[in-house]
Amino acid sequence: MGRVGGTPVRQRVRPLTRRPHRGGELCPGGRDRRGPPRGLRVRVPRHGSRPSTPRHSLTEERPQRTIATRLLQLGQMFSLPQKEPKAPTTCLGPASTQDLDSNHGDGLERECSRRPAQRRPEVYGVGDPLAMFSSDSSHLSSRGKIIKSFWDSAEEGYRTCRKDEYDEDKNPSLSQSDMLHVEPSLLQYPDWRGHLFLREEVARFLSFYCKSPAPLKPENVVVLNGCASLFSALATVLCEVEEAFLIPAPYYGAITQHVYLYGNVRLVYVYLDSEVTGLDTRPFQLTVEKLEMAMQGANSEGVKVRGLILINPQNPLGDIYSPGELLDYLEFAKRHELHVMVDEIYMLSVFEESARYHSVLSLERLPDPQRTHVMWATSKDFGMSGLRFGTLYSENQDVATAVASLCRYHSLSGLVQYQMAQLLRDHGQKGELMGYLSSGLSFPQTDWINQVYLPENHARLKAAHAYVSGELKALGIPFLSRGAGLFIWVDLRKYLPEATFEEEMLLWHCFLDNKVMLSSGKTFGCKEPGWFRLVFSDKAPRLSVGMQRVRQVLEGKSQVAEDPPSCQIQEPRASTGELVVVS
Repeated sequence: MGRVGGTPVRQRVRPLTRRPHRGGELCPGGRDRRGPPRGLRVRVPRHGSRPSTPRHSLTEERPQRTIATRLLQLGQMFSLPQKEPKAPTTCLGPASTQDLDSNHGDGLERECSRRPAQRRPEVYGVGDPLAMFSSDSSHLSSRGKIIKSFWDSAEEGYRTCRKDEYDEDKNPSLSQSDMLHVEPSLLQYPDWRGHLFLREEVARFLSFYCKSPAPLKPENVVVLNGCASLFSALATVLCEVEEAFLIPAPYYGAITQHVYLYGNVRLVYVYLDSEVTGLDTRPFQLTVEKLEMAMQGANSEGVKVRGLILINPQNPLGDIYSPGELLDYLEFAKRHELHVMVDEIYMLSVFEESARYHSVLSLERLPDPQRTHVMWATSKDFGMSGLRFGTLYSENQDVATAVASLCRYHSLSGLVQYQMAQLLRDHGQKGELMGYLSSGLSFPQTDWINQVYLPENHARLKAAHAYVSGELKALGIPFLSRGAGLFIWVDLRKYLPEATFEEEMLLWHCFLDNKVMLSSGKTFGCKEPGWFRLVFSDKAPRLSVGMQRVRQVLEGKSQVAEDPPSCQIQEPRASTGELVVVS
């Protein structure tokens, strides 16, 4: 929810005046236009006539978040309602994770003994989009029917939401004179990889923020209209039809259609669970052992796995992989000759000082550089999802060239490329940056991104996160929180009469009937019913209304789950559903 321009960082609020659908349809206004339902939406009543503002959204999510540009206006600092401190939460639900806030928050990580398993736990799953969706139309091919089904399921809420959305503030725009420059060369067909001036700026920008050991090269950069197109392009050029990628689950659910609609590529889920098995483990932890088991399971079903998808920081968990973990995953992939796609779209949204983020490009050595492909975009870190800018960095020239060929259908206009270069250039002059990389000089004082935008963005995210996590603790709701990303992974299993996804959907609709929407765990491929993603990046008043409505729903329901076995408190360790206000 909210972001720049004197308001909290990253608006997720989508006010509506019309009542959403009920029954079998997922929330109007709640789905990402390409993916699963998005975040908690709270309806806020209109007061008079106020200007409508497009908002930005999260990960490949709804378009038009507040545009973060050099015009950032640092208005009044983010302030939130003050509350008296509440008693700490208790360990609720099986294998409950109590406000796991790593080692940079107020959370506790609990280690709970679980009831005896009734059946062998699932360690992997092979996705089957054909079984998930269906459509009947005499005018479409079988492929067209599947594509339409994705649209029907993913766009219903978004289209309804857009019919009557409401925002308080106007977005700042790319309106400085140097952002509106037009010259004839910008109006011609570009190099499909992207204009050289933009790829040079991308290489310099990533060299600095990814802390690469050596400057990154523009010839390894490809520019596309967003990471959704990049997932689609990579799936198409790396895999044959019906081959698959491994992906740790829960995961950002829209990736399912990103890789399937064009490439007809499937996902093999590497299931993670909330159980904490020892002092050196954390909930939903990805391990090489789990990757190996999923790989073996896919092979046993005759599914050819061609790659591994990693999201770092992870969506929806917020996990930040350590350099050691990254190397372990990359070594696993090398053993099996797998391509690794690393999505680092939240790399500049790590707001806790103690949360140490490491890009895969910061590693001194990549085990298999020809099969390691890194993507980043401005959609989340800069709140510019409506501009549709994403970039690939790959040392494999065959892969880069093949993806660039698909940029005929996924390129940016020359004008947008120019604007993006101007934005990325706003961290100092070229010579200053390269001098920093080579000699460790202090960062230029004229650096707008590093000196102005990122500190303010992080401060607002941190304040919003502190408020929402405090409200969750007051309600006694266990949650996962890592100090990165825009979301908190919330455990509402104790409110399900039975541990089923049907009951999860009923709870989701209960929130919806009370004009608030959270993203259900099933849409993220979570194997445990009852988890929800809650996005906290919004303005204080909207957060307050949203959390009031969450409280009303949960306090109106009796706790239905049996009390779990006794839990032993474990010191929190380091690595977050969705909160959006609807009017």
